[in-house]
Amino acid sequence: MGAAPGGHMREKIEKVLDEIRTMIRDDGGDIELIHVTDDGIVQVRLWGTCGDCSDSMMTLKRGIERMVMEQVPGVRKVVTV
Repeated sequence: MGAAPGGHMREKIEKVLDEIRTMIRDDGGDIELIHVTDDGIVQVRLWGTCGDCSDSMMTLKRGIERMVMEQVPGVRKVVTV
């Protein structure tokens, strides 16, 4: 029986986001982990300049999603809410 995504998986995701946060904060933004669904969908909120930036979807898909999926088994997708 596997662990629910909420606990251990959430901790791993937060650790990856902490690595990413430094770069995002250097650009005047931030990222917040909102929720991890049972089927491996990670919901985040982008703040500051990252919330309004025209490149935010590229940052999300090519940077954040790629890193989270590589480092946290079971994550299928990262989306903004």
